[in-house]
Amino acid sequence: MTSTVLRIRPEAPAEADTIAALTTAAFLHAPHAAHTEALIVNALRRAGALSVSLVAEQGGVLVGHVATSPVLVSDGAPGWRGLGPISVLPEHQRQGIGSALMQAALQALRDQGAAGCMLVGEPGYYQRFGFRHAAQLVYPGIPPAYFMVLPFTDALPSGTVTFHPAFGATA
Repeated sequence: MTSTVLRIRPEAPAEADTIAALTTAAFLHAPHAAHTEALIVNALRRAGALSVSLVAEQGGVLVGHVATSPVLVSDGAPGWRGLGPISVLPEHQRQGIGSALMQAALQALRDQGAAGCMLVGEPGYYQRFGFRHAAQLVYPGIPPAYFMVLPFTDALPSGTVTFHPAFGATA
């Protein structure tokens, strides 16, 4: 990380446009991005479905953001959240900001009493936070290795997972 202090805090209502711009920039050249990530965050916000929405601020500038939202598991297991998108401005990547956002989001979910967290992402990155593939959970259309879970207790649900409808946002 750079020498400027990094501050992780909840997003403020007036920051929605800045968060959208940084999310768009973060995913602009990502090879597997749908380029709808900012639309997803905005749709989650409009739906009141952001369980956690944190920003990373450095030197008075927003440099990162992470969102979580409720997910449904077909077995009816309550309290599960989906993480994503998580965004860091390209010029600030590889400085530990994404990791700091991840740790803060997971702690916020634990503090809220969530059962655990699920995500779609690169296993090599997310396994370091304890995420793993669980064969009893399925997210249709995604290669199984890229759908991972981090339970906060010993209970692990089983079934098909559905993220919030905002994940289909296109406008």
